[in-house]
Amino acid sequence: MNTIFKDLVVIELAGVLAGPSVGYFFAELGAKVIKVENPTSGGDVTRSWKLKTEDPKEATSAYFWSVNALKTIEWLDITKPRDLEKLYQLIKEADLLITNFKKGDDVKLKVDEATVRSLNPKIIYAGINGFGSQSSRTAYDLILQAESGFMSMNGEPNAQALKMPVALIDVLAGHQLKEAILIALLQRYKTGEGSSVSVSLFDSAVASLVNQATNWLVAKQLPKPLGSTHPNIAPYGELFETKDKHLVTFAIGNNKQFKQLCELIQYNSLAGDPKYATNAARVNNRAQLYSILYDYIKQFNFKQLFEACLLQEIPLGKIRNLKEVFDLPEAQHMLREHTVEKKTIKTVSGIAFKFNKP
Repeated sequence: MNTIFKDLVVIELAGVLAGPSVGYFFAELGAKVIKVENPTSGGDVTRSWKLKTEDPKEATSAYFWSVNALKTIEWLDITKPRDLEKLYQLIKEADLLITNFKKGDDVKLKVDEATVRSLNPKIIYAGINGFGSQSSRTAYDLILQAESGFMSMNGEPNAQALKMPVALIDVLAGHQLKEAILIALLQRYKTGEGSSVSVSLFDSAVASLVNQATNWLVAKQLPKPLGSTHPNIAPYGELFETKDKHLVTFAIGNNKQFKQLCELIQYNSLAGDPKYATNAARVNNRAQLYSILYDYIKQFNFKQLFEACLLQEIPLGKIRNLKEVFDLPEAQHMLREHTVEKKTIKTVSGIAFKFNKP
């Protein structure tokens, strides 16, 4: 599968996360991805986004490598005619161009769609923007999390709005653009014609509101911060501590699972209590239910509880830090090793699906 796009040439005129994540996707699947960076500005800004724990002598941050391994780097200042001409030569041989220009910058830099298509009519011109192609707003993921409602729902009750710890809107926009590009490639294989596709971070965020959107649009309930709990399901997301001090959470999605949980903790009658017998009743009485379950869960060691839940098919998760995550056997196949700047690093694959020929 990792060579399926071995004949595809991709040029990336994009920085930070959303656009580069799309380039990384195609690179992992065998495409030749040429990332164009400006030497005058130091290249992609994420090269300098270093943690306190990173060696200041290293040229590039860990953040940068999360979506830029496997790419060929071309250092071009396309405000200079010679470098712009080099880019044009690359475009003539390319199948896909990925951009994330602010409004007007594509024209100013002479890499707008009309110019690019005059060089290569069959190219797929793919763009990511912040608030739509007509908006000149600077758009970072944080701003989109704020503007699209995510921060208003995230966090603990009665606390300040909270951003998510991953630039999730960038990731979601990247997925949207991948889907659009794959459709464009399918059309080109059928017709031989190039096309233009674009996605905004804002539209991607709104499209991802799913049930929280309809909780407002249909049920007229304005979503608010609920910590890890779910507005429609209980118990779901509450945190419990085991006897040996591990934090766990349950995703009880139906009455059968709740009955099995009650049997596991040896409190069978709880499942028949009218206050907890149905999901709607559990949602209405979730605070009292949480208090009851907490005392019972506290009597179990994690291993005992985990194995019992696996046996009974009760959805249970342990709250793991990233060290614990990457120690899991299940996570090992998602790791990739790369040699970059004369050193070996590990990254996480951007591809979670499996593709098998019949």
